[in-house]
Amino acid sequence: MSILSSRASSIRASFLLNMALLFAPSLFFGAELQPAQAAEGGALQAGAAKIDITPASDAALPMSGYASRKEGFQGIHDHIYARAVVLSDGARTAAIVAWELIGVPDGVWETVSQRVAKETGIPAEYLVLAAVHDHSAPAPFGMYGNDSPKSAVYTKQVEDATVEAIRKAKQSLQPAKIGTGTGKAYVNVNRREYSSEDGWWLGYNDKGPSDKTLAVIRFDALAGKPIALLINYAVHAVVMGGENYQVSGDLAGATSRYVENYYRGSPEDAPRSDAGRALQVRPEETSENVVALWTSGAAGDQNPVSLARGSDFSMVDTLGKILGEEAVRVAGAIHTTEHGHIWGKQQLVTCPGRKVEPGPLPRKEYKWEESDAVHIRLGLLTINDIALAGVSGEVLTMIQERLKKESPLNRIVMVTHANGSSGYLPDDAAFGQVSYEIATSRLKPGCAESAIVNGLVNLMKERFGEKAEGRRQKRTRQSAEGVCGKKS
Repeated sequence: MSILSSRASSIRASFLLNMALLFAPSLFFGAELQPAQAAEGGALQAGAAKIDITPASDAALPMSGYASRKEGFQGIHDHIYARAVVLSDGARTAAIVAWELIGVPDGVWETVSQRVAKETGIPAEYLVLAAVHDHSAPAPFGMYGNDSPKSAVYTKQVEDATVEAIRKAKQSLQPAKIGTGTGKAYVNVNRREYSSEDGWWLGYNDKGPSDKTLAVIRFDALAGKPIALLINYAVHAVVMGGENYQVSGDLAGATSRYVENYYRGSPEDAPRSDAGRALQVRPEETSENVVALWTSGAAGDQNPVSLARGSDFSMVDTLGKILGEEAVRVAGAIHTTEHGHIWGKQQLVTCPGRKVEPGPLPRKEYKWEESDAVHIRLGLLTINDIALAGVSGEVLTMIQERLKKESPLNRIVMVTHANGSSGYLPDDAAFGQVSYEIATSRLKPGCAESAIVNGLVNLMKERFGEKAEGRRQKRTRQSAEGVCGKKS
């Protein structure tokens, strides 16, 4: 080979290598925006665990979610859990926890986050502690005014279980891959219905805003076996109503149970052969220890499409299977990367408060009294360009839709009931239709929507720097061009 041809080959090789390095991030992540500090990341590690938080069958603890229930629970239908995923990029460690309970009281968040920081080394800003908003579970102490001494003892047990789940997940950290995807599930419906008798109240409104997106974040071992899945969907876990006195994970628990059983690969849990190729589990994907966390999206105005009466749990299992099957289909199509960069930050925003004057609900006219300000905890936990946007309350759909529109990121998963409890968080327009969510919210109109959206977008800008603002402006221009095009 001549010197010239050798030099040309060397130049071509160098060019190809540089191009590969230049475009490697986009090949890994498939996103237009890459982290401003991606070079700081490293090889991802993940671990998962779950701890049973089912109370003793004779504990008769107060349940939460329905004021009509005046007695403690009377039995156990299915067990409830605290599930945890711990992630590390070599420099930072984060934890995501989902409780099958109705919420995370502010005082409990403070206690648990401090314990987690002290006992596991994971700082509060890198902790997402979320409830699935289960209305068939014991009420945590301090939630909706619950001051039962028995609930205080049980809540301490849940706190211990949470720390233990994180500790076990951290101990099981192993080299891992991550990816995310979305699908659709028609399991929720807007529940703000208008009638001439009651005005706007709880009901079935299939014309109202409703996001059918089911998001999945998949965490795999390097060999491809799943370690954990995070599932996110916007629906109240209220298939079972106030007539039910049995402890259950409701819709959220049924979804997690289906997914975990699916990946165990046992013949009795296998889908039918004609259920589609996407539901046929591959032997190399089976795992006895997979953990499926269910988290609630912007479900403040979303109910299950069908509700049960009495103690008939068949609809719970049916809707859980539908969501679980879609989660499995989405997970099977996800492309993963071994790269990981973790970043987290939280902030409190405060909005003026009010409360409805005492009286029957619903009613024709409402009057309001001044009340204490409402603190809303926002959190942003990013893994590469995947953003978990935590909000400490029940967010209505249109706030999430605005966040998606104004966010510089494409891969956003809003996790509600996270890191505290701020009650219902309606969008500004919703206050004009006084429904259950408005009458029971502790907020004055005109603050929470912008505080939540602007707060989370600003955290994204802080994380991703100038690229975040550029991406947001580009999306705004594209949206405006689309609208103009439609008008013409």
